[in-house]
Amino acid sequence: MRQLPDALMLFAAGLGTRMGALTATQPKPMIPVVGRPLIDHALALVEAAGIARTVVNTHYRPEPLRAHLADRRVTLSHEPALLETGGGLRKALPLLGEGPVFTLNSDAVWTGANPLTELRDGWSDGMDALLLLLPAEQASGHPGTGDFLLDAEGRITRAQGRPGLVYLGAQILRTDRLAGVAAEAFSLNLLWDAMIAEGRAFGLIHRGGWCDVGRPEGIAEAEALLERADV
Repeated sequence: MRQLPDALMLFAAGLGTRMGALTATQPKPMIPVVGRPLIDHALALVEAAGIARTVVNTHYRPEPLRAHLADRRVTLSHEPALLETGGGLRKALPLLGEGPVFTLNSDAVWTGANPLTELRDGWSDGMDALLLLLPAEQASGHPGTGDFLLDAEGRITRAQGRPGLVYLGAQILRTDRLAGVAAEAFSLNLLWDAMIAEGRAFGLIHRGGWCDVGRPEGIAEAEALLERADV
């Protein structure tokens, strides 16, 4: 039987500096898109997927986020010093529990299939990571040419500047390697590189649309994407 994750880490601790004045008094996950904070768009996916436990990390201007989430079924993991994705996930492990976990970025909107359900359906015990991806030309709001390439067996390798697939900020990840990282603050890229080298990192193409809301112009792009999906 597959060991399926039942806990999710929702990354919400970033500084949001690319958003300029929009994050002067609030964290990026509180920025509204079609009248709802970004974090509510993310939590709607979590709730629809029926995930049992959700941990949200905080750092920059946590008070508005803490107040907004006070009546939601989430647990907060505050980071007095910013720990990046790897360090933040490791700090939250006592709240998440053992086994593989979902992770989800809070600064994007999605259309089509629920990304978390897609990941759960695609997960197998032979994987250490399963990342959700889209071709770069289909990834709204993302300026790059792609992060990964995908082989015939679904394994990922680094694109290294070649046209490829964009990582969408949603994945399932085994967390046992986190204990072996000496640094307190570090990126999950460290784990991915080790998993790629061992052939245990996989990718899955999202069946739908996605928009990164990392810059002010991304708000209009995200709202247009959602509007097209509703037509």
